[in-house]
Amino acid sequence: MMAGYRVKMIVKEVRGDCALGYKPGDVFEVEKFYIPEHQHRICLHLLIGVSTLLVPFLKGVSARDLGIGREDDVGYVQCPDPGKPHTSGGTVVLELRRERIS
Repeated sequence: MMAGYRVKMIVKEVRGDCALGYKPGDVFEVEKFYIPEHQHRICLHLLIGVSTLLVPFLKGVSARDLGIGREDDVGYVQCPDPGKPHTSGGTVVLELRRERIS
């Protein structure tokens, strides 16, 4: 089987009220372009916020080159929900940690 990457998406901060109740420390994983079935529910706002950067990150482009981090394998993104007073939700900040898998 072809080697690839796993990206752990760790909730670092929640500004406002996350509709799905995410809290700092919650973890989601993406492996070789798939979200394993045993994951928490994933908010579409969060998925939209990370998806355009996640694909090149999973293909090996460094977080530094993507402009989302200061290290090659660690980056940061956030969901696009602006929170109060504009919406009843809130913004979730994620840390993306990439590791090679076989």
